[in-house]
Amino acid sequence: MGVFRVEKNKNYTVMSNTHLRDKELSLKAKGLLSLMLSLPDDWDYTLRGLAAINKESINTISGIVNELIEHGYIIRQQIRGNAGRFGDIDYIIFESPEKCEQYILEHEERMRKWKIYHRVTKIVTRWKH
Repeated sequence: MGVFRVEKNKNYTVMSNTHLRDKELSLKAKGLLSLMLSLPDDWDYTLRGLAAINKESINTISGIVNELIEHGYIIRQQIRGNAGRFGDIDYIIFESPEKCEQYILEHEERMRKWKIYHRVTKIVTRWKH
């Protein structure tokens, strides 16, 4: 079978192949992560925002994001607002689980403050098995 190549001279994304070659990820997770990596850094990374530019529902997007969290491509943190109330949810997106692990090691104290360190390190332990 022939291979058709498209000339890329504008509006394209360069990203790592790590997630595309990860046999543990579903095709939907690979696609969503590719999309997320192609968006600008200041884009609104919310479930509602992702659902607005995709065919899938918010519930489906949520499930895919959870898969990416479990495999070490995303860290999700709940921000505390005034008076300790729950605020926005931040997503930190990585091209590979190794970069996520490196981030965790470099930001251990801040993650303990976020109270997600224990949960994230349990997931990291799972990646290594």
